[in-house]
Amino acid sequence: MLTELRVELAERSYPIRFGTQLAPTVAGQVEAWQAQGRKVAVVADVTVARLHAPWLEAAFPGCPVLTVPAGEGSKTVAGLGQVLEFLATQRLDRGAVVAAVGGGVIGDLVGFAAAAFLRGVDFVQVPTTLLAMVDSSVGGKTGINLAAGKNLAGAFHQPRAVYIDTGFLATLPQREFAAGAAEIVKYGLLGDAALYAELAARPLVEAGDVRTAAIVRQCCALKAAVVQEDERETKATGGRALLNLGHTFGHAVEQVTGYKRYLHGEAVGLGLAAAARLSERLGLLAAGEAERIETVVADHHLPVRLEPSLELPALMAAMQRDKKVRAGRLRFVVLAKIGDAQTKDDVEPCAVEAVWREVGAA
Repeated sequence: MLTELRVELAERSYPIRFGTQLAPTVAGQVEAWQAQGRKVAVVADVTVARLHAPWLEAAFPGCPVLTVPAGEGSKTVAGLGQVLEFLATQRLDRGAVVAAVGGGVIGDLVGFAAAAFLRGVDFVQVPTTLLAMVDSSVGGKTGINLAAGKNLAGAFHQPRAVYIDTGFLATLPQREFAAGAAEIVKYGLLGDAALYAELAARPLVEAGDVRTAAIVRQCCALKAAVVQEDERETKATGGRALLNLGHTFGHAVEQVTGYKRYLHGEAVGLGLAAAARLSERLGLLAAGEAERIETVVADHHLPVRLEPSLELPALMAAMQRDKKVRAGRLRFVVLAKIGDAQTKDDVEPCAVEAVWREVGAA
């Protein structure tokens, strides 16, 4: 059954289509574009291309496909260049459409390439991981990592459509599913206390859970509402920045470990534990609440401690290279209560250092 949710952004509005076995739906849209004289090219994660070759062939018949390695190693300047050269080699013009088929890395990389190629061509998102389905495929944030930090180069470039086929989750490794669950827990913490309570009572730990499709849609609706209110994260407080709950800590962990030890969602899970501890230390959450949040995170098979430990100076330095730094000050997302987050930019470094030590920094 095909259902739809719209992200309302005036002339940049677009649909998110949900279902299973969506290849014929995608193929119908591809055929319509081609009838208009528009070329369509595909960039896919090599693992997805191998596991889901029949889906790709059915959805994008006859379209050129570039496959790139899975993982953060592709989300680089070199990876961006590879995609741009592919688009140029296919002689795409400004009427072309590029499809990103894969997880968050592919969506971010291809979205940025689409924003840059010929100063901007259309693209569509076909997320294949839980994390990409509930978070990164929606909202138009695209980008790559630099040696200095996570997502330091990028652009806001909204997709023309997002196709969420939850059938892809059947082949998703358990570790990747858990990484996606981190973003779901995040949404409960920052804006949906009922969702968080449900996850606390009954963790979402496998794709076969009958709640999976509904929870994916629920998270997309939450993100769409935030993006519609603050598309380019320009609000002085709150707004789209709230979606970074756990990410300031998590991005530092990823950067210090060279994007090799933790999946993005695993680093976010650890970051949620750290953000909860910071919120409690600042007197926003009641005593003991951070520990209870850690239990929920851990119940979703996510880390809440650095193992092995990382050096505190390196983590603090990585935070200062975060793109959310303003006038030398970091903006943290903290919890006023479950389901209610806020931004805070007057956090003393000593409090942050104390939190890092609590989650295992040396």
